[in-house]
Order: sequence, then C-alpha cells, then structure tokens
Amino acid sequence: MSASRSNILILGGGVIGLTTAYLLARDGVPSIVLDLGELGKEASWAGAGILPYSDRATAATPFDLLRALSVLQFPAFSEELRNLTGIDNGYRRSGGLEFVCNDDTSAAADEWQCPAIAVGVLEAHEVRRLEPALNPRLGAARHFPEMAQIRNPRHMQALVAACASCLAPDGWPLVDLRPGVGVTGLLTEGERIAAVATTHGVVEGERVLVAAGAWTAQLLRPLGWTLPIEPVRGQIVLLNPGPPLVRHILLRGSRYLVPRADGRILVGSTEEYAGFAKHSTAAGVQGLLELAIDLVPDLASARVEQTWAGLRPGSRDGLPYLGRIGAYENLFVAAGHFRSGLQLSIGTGQIMANLLQDRSPPIEIVAFAPDRFLP
Repeated sequence: MSASRSNILILGGGVIGLTTAYLLARDGVPSIVLDLGELGKEASWAGAGILPYSDRATAATPFDLLRALSVLQFPAFSEELRNLTGIDNGYRRSGGLEFVCNDDTSAAADEWQCPAIAVGVLEAHEVRRLEPALNPRLGAARHFPEMAQIRNPRHMQALVAACASCLAPDGWPLVDLRPGVGVTGLLTEGERIAAVATTHGVVEGERVLVAAGAWTAQLLRPLGWTLPIEPVRGQIVLLNPGPPLVRHILLRGSRYLVPRADGRILVGSTEEYAGFAKHSTAAGVQGLLELAIDLVPDLASARVEQTWAGLRPGSRDGLPYLGRIGAYENLFVAAGHFRSGLQLSIGTGQIMANLLQDRSPPIEIVAFAPDRFLP
C-alpha cells in the first residue's frame, strides 16, 4: 500500500466533495479527492445554479435549515473564491417569477420558496411591466426578488482552482486532486475502512467520505450497505437569442428558464428515471423548447447553442444522506441531494468537514441519517 500524508480520502470530485475538501484545507486538514472522470463534470456541472432565498432563523424543516445554512453564505463564499482564484462564478441576484402550473404547482412552491418569506403575487400587467418579452397569456406570477443564481461550470472551475491553491506551511498541497482515478473497492479491516482500491493502485487514509453522487450506492453495496440513491436524468438546453430578452429567472412547476448576464438562456430540466443513460433525447429537448417558447415567444427564433444532460442523485424522500455509515467507524457519506446539490453544498461541506474532524455539525442532522430507512 502506498503511504500518504493525507488522513482523509474523498471519493467523488463534484460540488459536495470539492467543497468539503476546500473547507478541510481551510482548517489545515489534508485530503485526497478521487474521481473516475474530470473533476466537477457530472451533475454539479450540468445544473442551472438557481439559489432560492432562505431564512435560517425561521426555517421550518430540516431541508429549509440546510438550504439556509448554504445559500446565505454564497455571496461571501463566491467572493472568497474569486479573490483566491480570479474566477467569477457568476453569482448575482436576478430575482424570479413563478407561473402557475396546474400539474405541479405545490411541488414547485415547496422547491422555490422559503415558507417564512412573504411572497408577493404580481398581476399580469405588473409581470409584463417587469418582463415585456413574456407571453401576455401567462397571467399573474409569484415574485421572488431575492432569488439568485450562479453559473455551475464557473463555480466548479473556481472550486477546483481553490483546492489546488491550498498549501501547507511546508508547501505540500493540502488537497491532492486525482481525476481519472476510479474506485474499484473499499478494503476493510474489522469495522474500519483500511484503504481504497483504485484503477491506479491502493490509497490509504484514516477516514473515507463517499460523495460520489448517483454512483454512491454502487460503491457502498459491496459492504452490504444499501443506500436508496438512484440516478435521475435531467436534460438542459442552452439558447442564444442575441440581445437579452428577460432578466428574471422564470419558473413553471419544476422547470425553469435562467437568463445569464450575456443574454443566453438556460432551459431545464427534465426528470427521467433512465438508469445511467446520460444523453439528450429528442423528446426531452422538444419539451424544453416548447416550455421556452410558451413563456417567451421570441425564443422561437433563438439559436439552440447546446444541449446536455446530467444524472442527479435521487433519494427516497428528497433529502440527502449525511453522516457515518453503519458500523464502520471511519466511513462517511454525503450524497442524495437530488436537484439541490449546489444550493446545499456549502452547508453540506461544513457538516462533513466537522464530522470528519470529530466536531459537532453546525445544525442538527438526524433527518439526514444514512440509516433512516432501515427497519
């Protein structure tokens, strides 16, 4: 087995794994991040980066509390990453408008709004005054003036660069980034994970965090641990209409249009249980284009610049699994964030960084226990 200065192995280089590694490095704790592919190029890269406003003081559910812990830190965290790396993740408060969707209204309201925040309802003429390019048939809308966004690819680039820049006093990297290294097994000694077998040899570590998104269950299954996580495909279309058409994030049910500062508009997203098939489909793209044109008719002439898909890690109850795994004293998991990985990432990273250092998490995490569905 190869020796390592690192006492923490992080399996998964998405937004959860990288955020945790960066926060550990801020505390001077070294880690190794292993990922089969390119760092940050799976679900974390593919998402829309919508950040609903949250209020920690009045959070009504464990999810609300975790989201508030994360979202309220994004302005300062984004500035910290920009100052450290020179990469702007595109954080900005663009506001949001949610239109009634008969088949998915309640789910959308739960996802996009904070229950403690009074949401203004704008009449049709007020909506049109804010966004003249909208379809006049849309009618009234809920208004979320504090809704923000970041650009996922830029945020992931900033996280990778931030991790790479963290050095110990002797100049040794605090985060050892290893893309292209697949995990083939977890090697046990009694009730401990002794090492991790990879496509590039065996790597030792004192503690192991599995943060592999939709692939997490596959890594844990050989240990006899069944974690209810399954991949949920989400397709997205990027449109370029030329001059900017809208300024607000537009929401209908669980789907959305996100206008970027450069005028491009991201349209998402589907929810498909298609296993690990990560590709765009004609039907998926068609549905998204129909949504876009229905909300903003002028998008009918926009150029389809790109389409892509990502595999979200869906959990049984929509909540992530955070904490220690079973009887293994040095094995932890942070996965199952479904559609909310990016918006929950800072809080999740803080929780896991604390647990990995034998410190109490910043919020109660009983609701996120990995064994909550066991008999």
